[in-house]
Amino acid sequence: MAALIFSALAMTAIVGVRYLISSGAFAFATKLKHPGLYRGLEPQMRREIGWSLASAAIYGIPAGIVAWGWQERGWTRIYTDLSAFPLWYLPVSLLAYLLIHDTWFYWTHRWMHQPWLFRIAHAVHHESRPPTAWAAMSFHPVEAITGAVVIPALVFLIPIHVAALGLVLTIMTIMGVGNHMGWEMFPRALVHGPAGRWLITATHHQQHHAAYRGNYGLYFRFWDKACSTDLGLGRFAAADRERSAADG
Repeated sequence: MAALIFSALAMTAIVGVRYLISSGAFAFATKLKHPGLYRGLEPQMRREIGWSLASAAIYGIPAGIVAWGWQERGWTRIYTDLSAFPLWYLPVSLLAYLLIHDTWFYWTHRWMHQPWLFRIAHAVHHESRPPTAWAAMSFHPVEAITGAVVIPALVFLIPIHVAALGLVLTIMTIMGVGNHMGWEMFPRALVHGPAGRWLITATHHQQHHAAYRGNYGLYFRFWDKACSTDLGLGRFAAADRERSAADG
């Protein structure tokens, strides 16, 4: 039991530090790319950090249980021997995890926009107006629980190499933070090109925070398009200010 508790505490610390490093890096990049974009949002960012660190504990506990179960009991389908599965399975497992996670996120996120549940839980995330790089994990505990269970559940069901799992978590972190920072880090050719019609970037997620309804996905636009909830691309305050300055 002591080892299990230690694993949960250790993973909570790791998730919290990962959040502080990743969001801090994107916030610093924002300061360099768009100076003053977060000016006046200091109270909001402190609130975002507080909620996010609370979410880190909720994400850390199931992650700690998974880590303990993998190391001590062999419960999971995580593997370290590359020869255990064909090499082609590495990208397949990566894509499977992303697609399933995206499906879970779309439907739970859409569910969070039911008026009664929005008031109880999801309103915490939408209190960030506009969202900043610190808002990626700014969730009410009820919403944090829905986000914390999916990847730990998948490792008990679908085999994945530990490196591929690390890449899944890296992509999840980069997209979660990058989609909230208030400007687009990907090139215009990608965002407005053929790939951008199917991939979610900050420009797409910005429209969700502007309109509240629609654009519910995390990585892909498949479910939004299939369910007629795709609202297209949004606009950023930074771009509007730069356009106004150029016109003036």
